[in-house]
Amino acid sequence: MSYTGSAPVDEWIRQAELWGRQAEAWIRQQPPEQIYVAAAVVAITILVLVVASCLKSSKPNTIVLSGLSGCGKTTLFYQLRDGSSHQGTVTSMEENNDTFVLHSEQERKGKVKPVHIIDVPGHARLKPKLDEVLPKAAGVVFIVDAQDFLSSMQAAAEYLYDILTKATVVKKRVPVLIFCNKTDKVTAHSKEFIKKQLEKEINKLRESRNAISSADISDEVQLGVPGEAFNFSQCQNKVTVAEGAGSTGNVSAVEQFIRDYVKA
Repeated sequence: MSYTGSAPVDEWIRQAELWGRQAEAWIRQQPPEQIYVAAAVVAITILVLVVASCLKSSKPNTIVLSGLSGCGKTTLFYQLRDGSSHQGTVTSMEENNDTFVLHSEQERKGKVKPVHIIDVPGHARLKPKLDEVLPKAAGVVFIVDAQDFLSSMQAAAEYLYDILTKATVVKKRVPVLIFCNKTDKVTAHSKEFIKKQLEKEINKLRESRNAISSADISDEVQLGVPGEAFNFSQCQNKVTVAEGAGSTGNVSAVEQFIRDYVKA
């Protein structure tokens, strides 16, 4: 019994050889200049596609959680990842770093983009870690303790000022969300109050820092408009303020910020 299963394959091979001969004959008939132009067009097209692909894949999808120790960064991290505040009630001295689909989106149908979230400890001696991760950020969430705000207001403003004046943040227009946490507490301050007080404190910092030699603040970008009181709308990158409570799972403002700005 003869086996004829390879016949279609042989036919395809013969057809391909025929097309190859026809293409070769056509090329021989064309002027050399036209062939060079066609080759150049093909090469440039391939190069553009490769570069576009590289740029697309290099877009950041990292969200940096920052703020003073005890403001609730770690609680927020676990709420975003697991929908629970477990392990998030103790001030962390170690970075939490993970890539995951937001817990609130795990049941969604269709393609859901994962996000890379880094929770940077707020201890002063670990601050250099923040400088390390900011260049990779698609967005920064700055968490403020709304319940204990007045006692930490100056330190929080200084920390936020350092972020807002970083050249990498300003030049890349990295959006910043100021998340007023723990607003479920009766004694918590409103986001409007916190916003105004932070603007006042940053205005003081701006005036004092502007008096320093530019050689000492070479990595800083001056904030605001000269001669005008500072407010967040003057920043070159977008700064918004929202409120919620990580311990109760009220983190929808942070989740929306991530959806708006993460480029996966």
